[in-house]
Amino acid sequence: MARVLQVSVRNARFQQWETLLRNRTKRHRAGSFLVQGVRPISLAVEHGWNIEALLYDADRPRLSDWARGLLERPHLEQAAVAAPLLAELGEKEDDNPPELLAQVAIPHRKLADLPFRPDWLGIVIDRPTSPGNVGSLIRSADAFGADAVIITGRNAADPYDPKAVRASTGSLFAMPVVSAASAHEVVEWARKQEHAPAIVGTDERGELALSAHDLRGPTLLVVGNETTGMSKSWFELADATARIPMSPKAASSLNAANAGSVALYEAARQRTA
Repeated sequence: MARVLQVSVRNARFQQWETLLRNRTKRHRAGSFLVQGVRPISLAVEHGWNIEALLYDADRPRLSDWARGLLERPHLEQAAVAAPLLAELGEKEDDNPPELLAQVAIPHRKLADLPFRPDWLGIVIDRPTSPGNVGSLIRSADAFGADAVIITGRNAADPYDPKAVRASTGSLFAMPVVSAASAHEVVEWARKQEHAPAIVGTDERGELALSAHDLRGPTLLVVGNETTGMSKSWFELADATARIPMSPKAASSLNAANAGSVALYEAARQRTA
């Protein structure tokens, strides 16, 4: 029978869960993160992620069949958490706490772990600052059939930040996501592949429109930082830099998540045309 931890006050365990939400350094030191929402939790389970604990509403008269089904899984730590505390961890109003939250282990993925195939498609997010943009691009990568999302930059936004996890709507658990320190590390890995991908950066100064580039073969798309665009290293290392045509009346350029989604769509369009 699963051990049930009772949490009704802001004790040490509750504070640990709080740090998983708020503190990136401690989140990665602990090697786990909190997952909110029925769909993300269900996809984490479906794709075989390591569920370390389930936190449920101790004050709810009856849990749903979905929640009770998860709690029946053997050898899984359970915590009955007072509704107001669970609402804090679920970032909900006090009168609307979530039914269930999951504490999930962060996988230790490296570039070398990514599977590769002749028509491989990946996208790099270079030095992103917004967790929401990271999550949105992971969602788009999943929707358009990409094989991996790579995040470069030592201080890049964390894909396990709750804002990123929510924005991915569960795609984080279906899509391999890897972090790398630099463009050089990624390019060195890419060049070693049997079918080395063409590296296509996106920038408004690109000579040709994105649709003019052949994206049907193995391809690694690169999207730059929300403010400064691609780094100098990516400009130097990319095989080509493409622009996304925009209206001359446009007041500003696309943000990183939108630009990446457009690039992924164009690759998917060419591959299914």
